[in-house]
Formats: sequence, structure tokens, C-alpha cells
Amino acid sequence: MVAKRIIPCLDVKEGRTVKGINFVDLRDVGDAVELGQHYARAGADELVYLDISATREGRNTFTRLVERIADGINIPFTVGGGISSLEDAARLLDAGADKISINSAAIANPSLIDSIAARYGSQFVVVAIDARCMDDGIWRATTHGGSRPTDKELFSWAREAQQRGAGEILFTSMNHDGTRSGYPCDTFARLSEEITIPIIASGGAGSVKDIADVLTVGRADAALAASIFHFGEITVGDLKKELKQMNIDVRL
Repeated sequence: MVAKRIIPCLDVKEGRTVKGINFVDLRDVGDAVELGQHYARAGADELVYLDISATREGRNTFTRLVERIADGINIPFTVGGGISSLEDAARLLDAGADKISINSAAIANPSLIDSIAARYGSQFVVVAIDARCMDDGIWRATTHGGSRPTDKELFSWAREAQQRGAGEILFTSMNHDGTRSGYPCDTFARLSEEITIPIIASGGAGSVKDIADVLTVGRADAALAASIFHFGEITVGDLKKELKQMNIDVRL
């Protein structure tokens, strides 16, 4: 059995790690490389860095940051945010990122998944899906922080992404994101039946039990979280110890 992964997520703006709610009221929570090193020492399996800078200068700063991360961190890391072309992906992978995450750009241009996978391999491509359960009960992929539904239905879009070459799916339920009330485990479990590539669960973690549930009942392969780590509510190491006591296979 493959061990379940714990993945801290770091939002980055102009080279600094920040945390807010829906990118508003951002608080500086530290240097992105130093914080990543801290999580690596604490036992994180991987890291995800999301660039929320809006300017081209911000993108250039992020590329230089990725080079520093690659030099300073000894665990795999994924980068995302603003990647809209093969050239964008190439720039970040060539700078040292282990994987890239694409979301809105993949919805607008699904062949982008094919292009990146063909050039670098599926193991380098994470397709992020921010989906919302609508009034009709259908899960729709969304853009712009969950505010704009698309014609992509969660399960069919995940299958298409896999067929096009995605190596992992990072699924965030926009109904649960920020609520700290747990994950929609039934939806994650169904997604695990629809696709064969690993699933990373994001959004909704408020407790150790929430993460344990999505890794067992929800059958997710990894859990991604931010606030509970950034603000010291629990350490990665303590979380893993508690999961281990629940007979969940994690690397200590």
C-alpha cells in the first residue's frame, strides 16, 4: 500500500508566503523558502506553492523563487498559479519545480494538459479542479475562486484530464473551502472510483479527524492544508503521529 501524503500549501505573493480568505486581508506568514524548509523538517511529504501575484513582475519574482526553493528544499514541490501555456510550465519546471498545477487554463484549453504531459511526462502534471455542488446536485468545475461555474462536470472532467495526461487531480470542494467543517467524503470516494490517478484533497480541513476521514472514507491519496499549519494549530509531525495511531499509513 502506498503511504498517504500530507502536503502543506503556501500561497505566495511577490516572493513572500501569505494567508487570507479568498485572497483578501492577506497576512504575511514568512519567507517562502524558510517556511518550506520548516515543513520539510517537520515531515511534510511534499509542498505546493501557489503564485497569487497578478503582475508579470510577480511572475518573474516567482520564477526566481522557484530556483531558490529547488536549491533549499529536499522534498518534492508543485507550483501553480497563472500557468497558461507550455512556455509558462517549461519556465517553472526548468527552474526546478517537480510538478506544475494547472486549473483555469486547462478548462479554457484542455489540450494544454496533453502538451505538457507530452513534453515532460504525466508525473509532472497536476490538474486542479475547484468544483461546486449546484442546486441541481451536479458538481461543476468553476473558475475565479469558485464564483464562475463552467460546463465541465467534475467527474467527466477528471476522467478527461486523466486521459489527456494528468498525473494527479487536486480537487477542492468550493462548498466546503474555508468552512473548516470537513470534506465531502462521499464525493471524494466516488471520484476515486472514476479515475485511477492519485487524488489530492483540498479545502475544508478543520481537524485531524477531517483529514483522517478524507484519507479513509474519502479514499484520497493525499491531504493538502494551509491555515492549520501556518498558524500553529498542529504540526505536520503531530498530525502524522495521530493519523498513524488511527492505523492510517503515513511516513513518519
